[in-house]
Amino acid sequence: MPAIGADSHEHNVRQGTQAKGHGVAWVPMTTDHVPASPPRVTEADLLRWSEALSAIARTGMGFTESLYERERYEEVLHVAADIAVAAGHQLALDELLPEWMKSIGSGVPGYVTPKVAVGAIVGDDEGRILLLQRSDSGMWLYPTGWADVGYSPSEVAVKEVREETGIECEVVQLLGVYDGMRMGFTRIPLYSVVFLCRATGGTLAAHPLEATDVGFFHADALPEPLIGFERWGASAMAAIRGETVAPHFDVPRSPVWRGEP
Repeated sequence: MPAIGADSHEHNVRQGTQAKGHGVAWVPMTTDHVPASPPRVTEADLLRWSEALSAIARTGMGFTESLYERERYEEVLHVAADIAVAAGHQLALDELLPEWMKSIGSGVPGYVTPKVAVGAIVGDDEGRILLLQRSDSGMWLYPTGWADVGYSPSEVAVKEVREETGIECEVVQLLGVYDGMRMGFTRIPLYSVVFLCRATGGTLAAHPLEATDVGFFHADALPEPLIGFERWGASAMAAIRGETVAPHFDVPRSPVWRGEP
């Protein structure tokens, strides 16, 4: 037996009218305006949220002098670690939590921010791109490395190219600033600053610790496996050809925490 009022409710939903009775008000709607389901939560979402909570908690512990607040922040850090491990973090819970705790500083040095990497898209006079095969993964990519204290981002780009490949270069323009977690090429908070550069000299020589091979390649003869070429390849090769390429930046999500990547 249907619940009392069920037939009337279904009729009102179909007709888009409003019925009131016994203190209940049906919200007018039609089947054409049923709210869409929220987007599915992914492992990448969980990792991003856990890293954000971790940063808030560690920064809070770096600034607070209150024992009570510190205990609350430690609880938040525990929750963040649980979320990260459930989402597939490479470290186990008993490894991740101590790792986060060790990174807590005091005051401004303790303010947790994303890591910064600097990359260089280097082209030569033949329109080829400079790539190296990373010794840690066997994957091919343009020269890139962590930002070093005392260097500007463009100076890091020149330094990394020289150290990793033996090639001298000059910086031409900024190609983009990428959020590594948003783009899906890292599982840690990381911003990647990428410059277009022009080869000016030097001799190809792979860094003995960081690369197993290095070379210049035409667009139709790229080595494999090549990391993320579908994301950066088109703009990189266009810039090397001398075409005008506007610097890339990640458009703000709306809402920030549940918007599309």
